Amino acid sequence: MPADLAVIGLGPYGLPLAQAAVAAGVSTIGYATGPEAGSLSPAELRRMLAKGFRVVEDPAQLGRVRTAVICAPSPRGADGGLDLGQVEAAARTLAERLRPHTTVILESPVHPGTTEDFLRPLLEKGSGLRAGRDFHLAYSPSRVNPGNRDFTPANTPKVIGGLTPACTESAATFYGRLTDKVVRARGPREAETVQLLETNFRHVNIALVNEMAVLCHDLGVDLWDVIRCAETKPFGFQAFRPGPGVGGHGVAQDLSGRPSRGLRMVELAQQVNSRMPGYVVQRAAALLNEHGKSARGARVLLLGVTYKADLADQQNSPAQEIAMRFMELGAAVSYHDPHIASWSVLDRPVPRADSLYEAAADADLTILVQQHRTYDLQGLSVKAQLLLDTRGATPTGAAHRL
Repeated sequence: MPADLAVIGLGPYGLPLAQAAVAAGVSTIGYATGPEAGSLSPAELRRMLAKGFRVVEDPAQLGRVRTAVICAPSPRGADGGLDLGQVEAAARTLAERLRPHTTVILESPVHPGTTEDFLRPLLEKGSGLRAGRDFHLAYSPSRVNPGNRDFTPANTPKVIGGLTPACTESAATFYGRLTDKVVRARGPREAETVQLLETNFRHVNIALVNEMAVLCHDLGVDLWDVIRCAETKPFGFQAFRPGPGVGGHGVAQDLSGRPSRGLRMVELAQQVNSRMPGYVVQRAAALLNEHGKSARGARVLLLGVTYKADLADQQNSPAQEIAMRFMELGAAVSYHDPHIASWSVLDRPVPRADSLYEAAADADLTILVQQHRTYDLQGLSVKAQLLLDTRGATPTGAAHRL
């Protein structure tokens, strides 16, 4: 049975889009571009399937839809830039089945110009059709905040930039079925740059507050109290909080590989944020030393190894590097996470603690890496021999804070 929508790429961008479409009554199929991991729970997926969502393996199904949205991941490659391999594979697969009058939308995070300079030639060459004349082509930045119940696709404005005004309107008509507000950009490059700005805004501000965390520790200042007071200002300030590193799927783009297009502030922010896992280990080793213990041979328990609270997604989680650095120092690392049944670092399985309180009491050092809501932090602060809180979640004085 033909569907209205094909979501190509069932990872962190595609599954939430498919979920929103199904909820809006749009007949939807999903096509995976690789071994992808989304953030929807099994129960949510079951509800989608019950409402008619279908995951297809036959690419011929992609040629029977009115709208195709490419949501393939674009992770950071070995050279530091975005790896568009899965986007290219998705485009080639779609192009061979593309029919006239189809609306094609790209939602993957990409560099400005990718829709026109990279995606368009692939689609036109593979289909023999011309974008803007035979089919509609547009870009829309994905605005997914996994686990956030307050802001969903339905009440989050959707930005759209089409190759032509007609392309923009066709994409706007589709997204108008899913969201309360559609915002039209001047074109795909502007829409792509919206994604760039929003992602870099997060990384730069996290880098600022991470640097403040290091400075405030050196000065003996309680940064968490500083933030609490500063966020009472009703204008000109938005509160960000420090942490052990920046995880997630949104990759900061400094465009440094493009002549005369580098974003120096973003490049510096990446350097600051990439140092945070090492800083956590440095602080932890100092705490152990203050209590007459060495990192070598110490029993270290990591709490929460996902990149975001209350989700099973480990994409770019700083816990990976923290564990690796402790292992290199000769520490015995274990972990607890209600969402992760097994975990490996450096191709070695990390022991999972079954009894949280017993493990915390036995460990020389417990580090809160991610604040899952199931953690009783007051109880943990009593049971743990030594607790380092990288999230500022424990009561004042109950633990050592980052």
